[in-house]
Amino acid sequence: MYAIIEDGGSQYRVEEGQELVLDYREIPAGEPVQFERVLAYRNEEGLTVGRPVLTSARVTGEVLQVEQGPKLTVGKLRRRKNSRRRTGHRQLHTRIRIDKIEIG
Repeated sequence: MYAIIEDGGSQYRVEEGQELVLDYREIPAGEPVQFERVLAYRNEEGLTVGRPVLTSARVTGEVLQVEQGPKLTVGKLRRRKNSRRRTGHRQLHTRIRIDKIEIG
């Protein structure tokens, strides 16, 4: 059994017990989170697709932690000016565990 949810402009295929890394949210660890935009759902009976979403479906999860992604290096160079700058950036992500897929 799995569901396809939409969050932050991206679609994710999720199952119960799965850990998922999403864009950063200001939710402390241990707090529940709900996803209302369920696009499709699959169980033993078959696939159910929403148009565009399933109104009676909901996916709930729990925030595990906030973590940083890999370091990205940004380099700027102005040609023939001897001007170079190198900086880095680490994006914040939120790790979530999917607890329950509810279809009403």
